[in-house]
Amino acid sequence: MLAGKQILLIIGGGIAAYKSLELIRLLQKAGAGVAPVLTRAGAEFVTPLSVSALAGARVHQDLFDLTDEAEMGHIQLSRSADLVVVAPATADLIARMAAGMAGDLSSTLPLATDKRVLIAPAMNVRMWQHAATQRNLACLQGDGVLLVGPDDGEMACGEYGPGRMAEPAAIVAAVGSALGARPLSGRHVIVTSGPTHEPIDPVRYIANRSSGAQGTAIAVALRDLGARVSFVTGPAAVAAPGGVTVIRVETAVQMRAAVEAALPADAAVMAAAVADWRVVNAGLQKMKKDGSGTAPALDFAENPDILAWLSGAPARPRLVVGFAAETEDVVAHAQAKRLRKRCDWIVANDVSPQTCIMGGAENAVVLISDAGTEAWPRMGKDAVARLLAARIAEALA
Repeated sequence: MLAGKQILLIIGGGIAAYKSLELIRLLQKAGAGVAPVLTRAGAEFVTPLSVSALAGARVHQDLFDLTDEAEMGHIQLSRSADLVVVAPATADLIARMAAGMAGDLSSTLPLATDKRVLIAPAMNVRMWQHAATQRNLACLQGDGVLLVGPDDGEMACGEYGPGRMAEPAAIVAAVGSALGARPLSGRHVIVTSGPTHEPIDPVRYIANRSSGAQGTAIAVALRDLGARVSFVTGPAAVAAPGGVTVIRVETAVQMRAAVEAALPADAAVMAAAVADWRVVNAGLQKMKKDGSGTAPALDFAENPDILAWLSGAPARPRLVVGFAAETEDVVAHAQAKRLRKRCDWIVANDVSPQTCIMGGAENAVVLISDAGTEAWPRMGKDAVARLLAARIAEALA
């Protein structure tokens, strides 16, 4: 994805600096070379030795290194890169970049470069929301600086909200997008989303509380990585995204048919909250009360199991991702579901009412695969989508 590309990575001074080590690993795995720059504050969180060992290159720290500056080393550094990445980009770094300051190496390089600059902000939620930070960000974005994140989540300081640095996989995906290397270009991905509505009569139906927000965010994230997305959606509360093929359905039976018609595909993400049952004796006309005090008897039948069918289909996608919305024993139920449905990954979450996840703006998921379980911190659904899309791109590479 990034073969032959050179990334100048500036590591700022925040607790999120520890993620820069994983970012270096993932950039190199994608084929990029990394020239690391470590600020004095950043060296309080990660050591030059660890950064150098992972990058396989010298760590640059001092603007006034006489050996380098005899040849104007800071200019060479800024010009030899294909992209400058600042991760973590602290409030201080962002402020100095916005002001055009050049008092040290980390602020000089973004100013001296003739390449694009991508920042991954990381700071306390109050610092992120402060008018000065937002003013500085607006200035940088107006200058063409690219932004990835931040995510919502729990901070090291114990507070919660926007300010967490984007996950390394999402930053790598943003790097690829910035360099025109969209890792899912030429790939076709099916995404199902939203609830299904199973009619009781022409005006009533059985459904669930799914808003379709997570499935929509996943479709957007995959689209932004270059995928051709077939978006099969039930009657969701959120609008379908642009730039994808939207297939609207009402019932589980219709959704299964739409997924089959969309095949073949390289991957499928089954994020829809499909109703388990449908009403066999649904009324052709509106059912009315008759004064007897008893409700009409409804006969139920199981809906088609779309995930299990797709996992065993002759035209099975290379990667099949299911979702498991549970209210108890989340991981155990999801692990059993993955084996039972024969899908590759399961994205599990707790949708108990107290979590406010179903229908809400945030999610806290556990990714379950052959490799085991990986719990992701609670974050916005857009952030979950970007991270999942980046993982899908890595799996299909």
